[in-house]
Amino acid sequence: MDLIAYLIALLVAGLFVGALGRLALPGRDPLSLLQTVLIGLAGSFLAGVLTWLLLGRSVGGIALSVLFATGLVYLVRRSRGGTLGRPAPRSRIDR
Repeated sequence: MDLIAYLIALLVAGLFVGALGRLALPGRDPLSLLQTVLIGLAGSFLAGVLTWLLLGRSVGGIALSVLFATGLVYLVRRSRGGTLGRPAPRSRIDR
């Protein structure tokens, strides 16, 4: 039962961090809820790994996690042809 509670806590934390990462950049993002959770989890993971490698302990915290998630949202937006202030245009296939 503890594993299920841990996984639910990870999903909630990923959603929270991913949503804050999306809010930090202006403009509309066409990311789904699952993509937001995955970006939040990846941002938290990268922040934890970086602080562990640099400081020898995991003290990433929420601020660094949101910073990394914001960077990932920016990279996703750029990979789809958008810019910092303007997301990528929707294609005809998506409509």
